[in-house]
Amino acid sequence: MKKVLLAPVLTAQAASILIACGSSPVEANTVASNLVMANLSGHDSHGVGMLPRYVDAVLEGGLKPNSSVRVVLDTGSLLTLDGQRGYGQVVGEEAMALGIARARTHGSCIMTLSQAHHLGRIGHFAEMAVAQGLVSLHFVNVLSRPVVAPFGGADGRYGTNPCCIGIPLKGRDASDPSGAHFILDFATSRVAQGKMRVAHNEGRRVEPGTLIDENGHPTTDPGVVVVPQSNGLFGALLAFGEHKGYGMAVACELLGGALTGSGTWHRPTDPAVRAVINGMLTILIDPAKLGTQAAFEQEALAFVNWLQAGPVAPGFDAVQIAGDPERAYRAQRSAEGISVDELTWQEIVAAGLKVGVTLPA
Repeated sequence: MKKVLLAPVLTAQAASILIACGSSPVEANTVASNLVMANLSGHDSHGVGMLPRYVDAVLEGGLKPNSSVRVVLDTGSLLTLDGQRGYGQVVGEEAMALGIARARTHGSCIMTLSQAHHLGRIGHFAEMAVAQGLVSLHFVNVLSRPVVAPFGGADGRYGTNPCCIGIPLKGRDASDPSGAHFILDFATSRVAQGKMRVAHNEGRRVEPGTLIDENGHPTTDPGVVVVPQSNGLFGALLAFGEHKGYGMAVACELLGGALTGSGTWHRPTDPAVRAVINGMLTILIDPAKLGTQAAFEQEALAFVNWLQAGPVAPGFDAVQIAGDPERAYRAQRSAEGISVDELTWQEIVAAGLKVGVTLPA
């Protein structure tokens, strides 16, 4: 049995738990709204199902409510920032606001953000940039339980390490108030770890070629990366695109983790630790300051129109670009509500009870 809630209701309930965890009402609403927007966008892996882990991370001390980003170095077009283990949805937005202002002034900004708790859907930060007419590139690493196997490896050695690129497409869809920009946001694993949690909670199997079990053998059981197996070990996700996705994941670890100073993964796993720490390298470019804005806007739109003017393959409704599926999900789920599976809702209710909040069972 699934629970269906409208976005404002789900946001309010999520915020109530975050406030009970020590967040100010403003912070709680920012985090809750971000989580619900992930659900609205079709990415339940980064939605309200993360609340139980956030509650545990606060209680264990790995996530620090009401923390703000700290400026370590500021040379104008270079920013070094410390998230101080605050909510990633909050310190990530603060970091982007600083970076966007620098890019508008100087034409570009290279920004590092270290020690942010789970940043959530990285596409949100790209959307912030493209709304200001900026190009953005993001490379992120994940310090948590290592859940992805290196190409040729048989156990998890690093995280899902997302990469995101946002490119503004002026004039593509004037009817969409948020724009219809190119937002490429993907985990370098075949699928996000959170999607395996959702599949496990819903009792579903996943596609072959996605996972290996705790012994390094192929499996379609998402539980191998969600709960410890009989020998106490976990399985692992596989990289997308075999060696190519693996190479991108390593680049994200080195850029998002090593270059930012946030740290890389090279230690035994402590399954009791619930905090998820992200480092992010962000590059922002202002085409207006680069002197190519007119050509950029014309050629980008012409190319996307060319792509979508072609014939549609059997089994598809249209030729899409990155960002289109999320926009379609938002329209549908805003009207129909967000569906939360029974086990995930039970976990959210239990998390609320840990901090004295009672939600409808």
